[in-house]
Amino acid sequence: MARHIYSCPLRWSDMDAFGHVNNVVFLRYLEEARIDFMFRLAPGDGSPSFSGGSVVARHEIDYVRPLVHRHEPVTIESWVTKIGAASLTIAYEIKDPDVTYVRASTVVVPFDLEAQRPRRISAEERSFLEEYVDDGMSSAA
Repeated sequence: MARHIYSCPLRWSDMDAFGHVNNVVFLRYLEEARIDFMFRLAPGDGSPSFSGGSVVARHEIDYVRPLVHRHEPVTIESWVTKIGAASLTIAYEIKDPDVTYVRASTVVVPFDLEAQRPRRISAEERSFLEEYVDDGMSSAA
């Protein structure tokens, strides 16, 4: 099973009054990692997969440890835990090599922007996603 690795920069504006990355900012980090992961299939090779749009149906976030603002990026690992007919679940860990700050998951629904309705996952998308399937989360803390 492969994991998608995204190096996410921390921004000065991400910090709260206590010098920690604010809890709502982690959603933006997850979005950056998810976009970087899902759109690796579409651009460049002419594939229409995932380029039509998608919507977030659900987020779950467990804040494990505070992340203090610093100049070095944080690593976000992403993988797929479920592929349905018209949705998928992506799991994440926001971490450094020796500590995990956040564990999260997102349910994503492919969306037909023209028709303004959800659509099924294509065979090409399913094949891409299956390379990243794992139903368990890392136990690193």
